[in-house]
Amino acid sequence: MTALAIPASTPGMVRAVLADFAAGKKAALARAVSIVEDHREGHEQLLAACHPLLGRARRVGITGPPGAGKSTLTNLLAEAYLAEGMKVGVVAVDPTSPFTGGALLGDRVRMERVALHPNVFIRSMATRGSLGGLAATTREVCDVVDAFGVDRILVETVGVGQSELEIARLADTSVVVLVPESGDSIQTLKAGVMEIADLFVVNKADRPGADRLRNDIELMLGLRSGATLKDVPAHHGVDLKRVNPARAAREAVRRDDADRWTPPVLRTIGSTGEGIPELLGALERHFGYLEKSGALQERRRARLRERVMAMVEARVRRRLWSDAGTMEWLESRIPALERGETTPLAEADTLLARSVEAGTLTGTLTGNPR
Repeated sequence: MTALAIPASTPGMVRAVLADFAAGKKAALARAVSIVEDHREGHEQLLAACHPLLGRARRVGITGPPGAGKSTLTNLLAEAYLAEGMKVGVVAVDPTSPFTGGALLGDRVRMERVALHPNVFIRSMATRGSLGGLAATTREVCDVVDAFGVDRILVETVGVGQSELEIARLADTSVVVLVPESGDSIQTLKAGVMEIADLFVVNKADRPGADRLRNDIELMLGLRSGATLKDVPAHHGVDLKRVNPARAAREAVRRDDADRWTPPVLRTIGSTGEGIPELLGALERHFGYLEKSGALQERRRARLRERVMAMVEARVRRRLWSDAGTMEWLESRIPALERGETTPLAEADTLLARSVEAGTLTGTLTGNPR
């Protein structure tokens, strides 16, 4: 493994963890992930040491509604990659209980067939109230696992339906898993999680309605691309007997020279493993497309850009609302807001200008809080 450049400010305990981490010890990986997940002292230095090593692992996001079989497919993919001699990281996100604050973290139980393999690392995470299907620190945890030298990172989201979009910002390839009971054709055509898929999987395909769901998804893809309808006069409407968007979508998937990626719609049966070789092949084709088209570099650049923006926003928020003077000023403006003499937007602009002038935010942005 490549030697880690450990920042001088790194606490001694974290230094010891990083030394074992660089030696390839899985126990050190688990400790490093815990430090990052809980934002313990030294987590920023740990992430800084890992950053130069990022980019080797292919990140595959697996999302979809609850009960679609995401854990089963994740387990089968991990088994297949391990059989090929790869190292695999699995990050599985479970919902947090609104009553106890804890989580069942049952994905490790469902992945017992691979959990003890020496080349796999499984981490279950609780959402802790974070929205979008991921935990707040899922990206950072994936970075640590990536730096450890795995070949594939499988990220299974919590399963919250159409609002589950964060996975598209984390993964190189996003797989949306559906089942025949996922909804009728109108539900399929809705915006949201359906738009982030690089691959669709109709799991439990031995159930009634699987072929209809697959056709509905392909119809959506054909209509969304617009390519099948470009020669059809708008004022005459669309004759689906003459123009078949679903068939056009299937044909686009089979074209290797296409200048854009059309998500394939695959059938799997998780209980028997049927369709897994086809899913593996589609994942490899998509990654090849990303590399050839330059989209992989662009996605990873966007990921870095969003990470910087998110960290700046978090630090500004923390610094601003922990400043006593700022909060006193805000409280003093509430009566004027109540009387309608000013507006929240005007006060927000004033507050930002005041904070910049007073240097309230300077310490945060320079890493040297006042």
